[in-house]
Amino acid sequence: MSPLNLAAHLGQDEFLAQVLHRHYRHVPSAIPNPGDLITWDDVNTLLATHRLEPPRFRLSADGEMLPAHRYTAPVTTRRNTVWQRLHPAELHARLAEGASLVIDAVDELHPPIGDAAMELEQWLRTGVQTNLYASFTPREGFGVHWDDHDVVVIQIDLYGPTRTAPMYKDTNEPEPPPENPLAELVLHPGDMLYLPRGWWHSVAASEGEHSLHLTFGIQTTTGAQLLSWLADDLRRHDALREDLPVHATPAQQATYLERLRKEVTAALENPGLLDQYTATRDGTDLTRLRPSLPHITGLPAEPDLRIRLTTTRAHISPAPDGDGVIFRACDNEWELAKEGRR
Repeated sequence: MSPLNLAAHLGQDEFLAQVLHRHYRHVPSAIPNPGDLITWDDVNTLLATHRLEPPRFRLSADGEMLPAHRYTAPVTTRRNTVWQRLHPAELHARLAEGASLVIDAVDELHPPIGDAAMELEQWLRTGVQTNLYASFTPREGFGVHWDDHDVVVIQIDLYGPTRTAPMYKDTNEPEPPPENPLAELVLHPGDMLYLPRGWWHSVAASEGEHSLHLTFGIQTTTGAQLLSWLADDLRRHDALREDLPVHATPAQQATYLERLRKEVTAALENPGLLDQYTATRDGTDLTRLRPSLPHITGLPAEPDLRIRLTTTRAHISPAPDGDGVIFRACDNEWELAKEGRR
């Protein structure tokens, strides 16, 4: 786990109660040594040693993704597959012209960033994806825009929201951003900024400087997701499994809808429903699955063998018989002795 203590810097319980999903928060000098997360040498190594193709690796300018042929060259392998090899000179030219460089899910490629993302996941009990952004001119790579998830980000101008909690799948687009920003912030290396989803913002490097920053995108957990899970959970009831009475009389249809209403209402009146849903999400989250090679059929009884839990959201609950505990993680379930809770 990362030693950055991001939860403490953001405010821990006070942040969860008063800031999360509500307001932005700027934390100066939160990370004393930001190079512990990633350096320019690390970025160069990632670009040189991974076949990162669009859209995971891309260049963006004025809100538009640049065609890959402007900074890569196609390579045909002996197996007649084609991949795009990065052309450093062309990459440098596009960046000097004002494009921004993006690597999605860099937490899967660089362990220090992955550890920091897992730290946030453990605290917030939801998934986190980290993207890397690099800019070399004051030209904005993405324009004024909003995200459909909360973020921890740096180098930003702030405009506020025009639609409450907008979603990727939504019924309406937010209104255009306000004319004037709420705040103009210059963040320095090690600074952190939390920004709720739906807040319009623009990002640019300072004049004459280059910028390397990370955005930790926090997955949403909405009422729509709860109802979707609940619909699956309620399939144990006949009313949810029966065919819709589309050819029945209006009275028969009304009777069927009343049966549905009773089942859904009874479920929503359960005070432990949110805890049940959260426990299910935690126990089935696959997070960062990792192979255990060379051990493919079991683990040898070696005292020095290291066992690593790859999820930060495992869930432990008492066994139904009260003797022992049930451990759920990565969509698997194990029954352990009561000492397993320690």
